[in-house]
Amino acid sequence: MYITINLREFYPWYVTDEFVEVTEEVAEELMADKRYEKTHERSTRRNKVLSLDAEDGTEEAASMVCHSDCPETVVAMIEVHCRLCCALNSLSENQGRRIDAHYLRGKNLLEIAKAEGVSESAVCQSIEKGLKNMRKNF
Repeated sequence: MYITINLREFYPWYVTDEFVEVTEEVAEELMADKRYEKTHERSTRRNKVLSLDAEDGTEEAASMVCHSDCPETVVAMIEVHCRLCCALNSLSENQGRRIDAHYLRGKNLLEIAKAEGVSESAVCQSIEKGLKNMRKNF
């Protein structure tokens, strides 16, 4: 089965709409990559991290978290961070957004539910399923 996507949504160098048909697998990979990019941007923004040599913030974020001058500890933290990002990006958009809001932004379930216009139990179930899925991928 084929899905029509707009390349402008996935590639910044497209300035006009460019629609193509791709397989479901390709569309899902593109969406997963887009979720990964959003997660990385949020993480960088949240930590207000700018790394002058890596430009992606990963090295600086890890050293901030573990407060260590030991390279092995920093590398271990970077690896854990990358694994967590991959596990988070493997989730559906709703699960990823809700886990981010609850665990990374500190919002309670009621706040998330009100913002999304859903029940608190729906948010709770979504987060529980998302954490279960993250454990599988971590």
